[in-house]
Amino acid sequence: MKKGKPDRETVATNRKARHDFELLETFEAGIVLEGPEVKSLRLKAAHINQSFARVEPDGLYIYGMHIQPYAFNTIKKLDPLRTRKLLLNRREIKKLARAVAVKGTAIVPLEIYFKNGWAKARLALARGKHTRDKHEAVKKRESDRELRRDYKEKFKG
Repeated sequence: MKKGKPDRETVATNRKARHDFELLETFEAGIVLEGPEVKSLRLKAAHINQSFARVEPDGLYIYGMHIQPYAFNTIKKLDPLRTRKLLLNRREIKKLARAVAVKGTAIVPLEIYFKNGWAKARLALARGKHTRDKHEAVKKRESDRELRRDYKEKFKG
């Protein structure tokens, strides 16, 4: 068992993604950042609730990821909502491009974290849910919770 820092430190999560989308497959990608952005991420000053990724001819990019400007930055002023490049294998990028070509699918970031000192994003290939699907998921979750509670009560002793 290792002592010291954990090898993975979560910075930001997109909790709404599981509610709004049906997640088909997940990927881990590196993020290209400037120095002050890394400092802000270490302070957990980022939001990915409204962000998405898009495949472009020269790679994969994340849009709408907000990284709060670092307060003690003296290098240069950075736009908090600028597009940032994501680092994936060419094979994985092609796979994502083919999948996104189908109507109704998107690439959604699930979380931003540091893994062994490197900023990473966990992305999901996702299909949008309809409102009725969301209601059904909530009903199913509540009924499962009730069944578990009843089971616990019945077999307590």
